[in-house]
Amino acid sequence: MYIQTTGAAPDSGRPALVLIHGWAMHGGLFAPLAEALADHCTLYLVDLPGHGYARDDATPLDPGALASELVGRFPDAYWLGWSLGGQVALRAGLDHAARVRGLILVASSPRFVTGEDWPHGVSPELFRNFGRALKSDFRGTLEGFLALEALGSSSAQDDLRCLKQRAFERGEPAERALQEGLALLDGFDVRGELPGLRVPSLWISGRRDRLVPAGAMPAAAALAPQSHSEVIAGAGHAPFLGATAQVAQLLREFVAPVRSNAAQAVCSP
Repeated sequence: MYIQTTGAAPDSGRPALVLIHGWAMHGGLFAPLAEALADHCTLYLVDLPGHGYARDDATPLDPGALASELVGRFPDAYWLGWSLGGQVALRAGLDHAARVRGLILVASSPRFVTGEDWPHGVSPELFRNFGRALKSDFRGTLEGFLALEALGSSSAQDDLRCLKQRAFERGEPAERALQEGLALLDGFDVRGELPGLRVPSLWISGRRDRLVPAGAMPAAAALAPQSHSEVIAGAGHAPFLGATAQVAQLLREFVAPVRSNAAQAVCSP
């Protein structure tokens, strides 16, 4: 993995926030959000194996194993997972609650595909079709996915422009990692574990998201204790691009108790 450190200095006393990107992307996509949070948090932007600057890292995309490695590096942090990245963040919170401050899930879900008891997903064929298309038209398939991420947003043209500008600035992702990611999106389901989640969680969705229906996030939050859901009216699958200020404010409010507790500790006799 590759990790970019930005924002407040690690020894500043500010909250630490680990940010994990979605399928086929990299940590650089969080640049607008990182800029908005730079004075409030120490930010660790992760490139997962096979993505971005970690393109040549052949480590399997195993959310549990990746979460364990990152928790070892950042044992007292908040975690933000966008889309596929939410799988790693959730495993960190579920498996290592004592070392995770809280979770922020952005356009992510405990289950990405529909089922008899879960209408808040997409057809499994969507991810399988992307897998087949990658073999015949790799770059075209990725660009089609970018368009799907921006689709529906009230700022769709700007979102798509930003996605196209940044998506490949660290190089193209490895096809192996993309196929592994699609399999994860197809088979992931941790709904049964959410009632046992022991850390606070914030679920942020875009009402116009075409990949993770907005209803998935409130439904997930209803399963987990200490949880809260926010639906951003005009946003699509990447709300931190089209609604950066709103998402940043939600995150600042979510991590604010850390600063309050630290201040109280300093002032205590």
